[in-house]
Amino acid sequence: MSFSWHLLIPLACAFTYVLAALAFKRAAELGVGVWRTTFVANWTAGLAFLPFWLAAGRPVVALELYWQPALAAAFFLLGQASIFLALKHGDVTVTTPVMGTKVLMVALFTVLFNAGDMPWRWWVGAGLSTAAVLLLHLGKGTVVPRMIGRTVLLAWLSASFYGLGDVFIQKWAPAWGAAAFAPAMFGWVGVYSLALIPFFSAPLRAMNGSSWRWVGVGSVLMALNNAGIVLAIGIWGGATAVNIVYSARGLVSVLVVWAIGHWFHSQEQHLDPRVLRLRLVGGGLMLAAIVLVLV
Repeated sequence: MSFSWHLLIPLACAFTYVLAALAFKRAAELGVGVWRTTFVANWTAGLAFLPFWLAAGRPVVALELYWQPALAAAFFLLGQASIFLALKHGDVTVTTPVMGTKVLMVALFTVLFNAGDMPWRWWVGAGLSTAAVLLLHLGKGTVVPRMIGRTVLLAWLSASFYGLGDVFIQKWAPAWGAAAFAPAMFGWVGVYSLALIPFFSAPLRAMNGSSWRWVGVGSVLMALNNAGIVLAIGIWGGATAVNIVYSARGLVSVLVVWAIGHWFHSQEQHLDPRVLRLRLVGGGLMLAAIVLVLV
C-alpha cells in the first residue's frame, strides 16, 4: 500500500481556493464586478506562467497542436462564466452543491474520452465526495432560492465545462509536458478574457486602492490554485482523484470562515446545531473519499 504524495497538492489548493474566494467576496462588497475580477485573475495566472513559456525558448510541439490548450482554455473560461451567471441569477445555497457534481462529471468524461484508468476506489470516492458537498451546504437558510431551474442548469454546465477541461489536460498535457501545456493554456485564457471588457461595470482604472488590494490578493492565490491543479493533473494524471481531494474545499470553507473569516470582514452567521451536525457528517464522508484515493 503506497501513499499518493502528489495529491497533497490539490489538498493545499483547497485552502488557497477558499482564501481567494473570501478575498474576491470582499472585493465584490467594495463594488468590483465579477467580470473585472475574472479579467484580472485570468491575466495574473497567464503572467505567472509566462516565465515557463519563455524558458522553453521555442514551441515544444508542432504548431498545429496548439488547438489543444486553446480548447482546454475555452472550457475553463466557459466554466467560469457559467458559475458567475449562476451566482448572479441564483443563490449560493443552490450553486455550490450542484458544483459538487464536478467530481462525477470528471469520472464520466475520463471514461467517455478514454483519458485514463478509473479504479473502483475512485468511483466510490467520487460518490462520497458528491454526497459530502451536498451535506456541507444543506440548511444554510430558509430563503426560497431565486430562479432555481436556471441556477441549477448553469451550475451543472459549469461543473461539466470545468470537468471537460480537467480531463483534456490529463489527456493532452503528457505529450507537451505540463510545464509547457499550462503556459499555453493560460495564455489562451488571457486572450479569451479580452472578450469580457465590454461587460465591465466600470473601467479598471476606476478601482480604488482597497479594491485593487483585495482583487490582487485573490488573483495571486487563485493563480497558485490553478497552477497546482493543472500541474498535478498534467504531471501525474488522475483528474478524478485530484478533484476528489480538491472537493475538500467545501469543508475547508467552513473551517476557514469560522477561524479567520473576520480577517476578510466576513459576516457569516453562527451555524445552528442541525446544520453543524449535517456538516460534520459531510466532513466525515469527505475524509473517507480522500483516504480512498490517497492510499
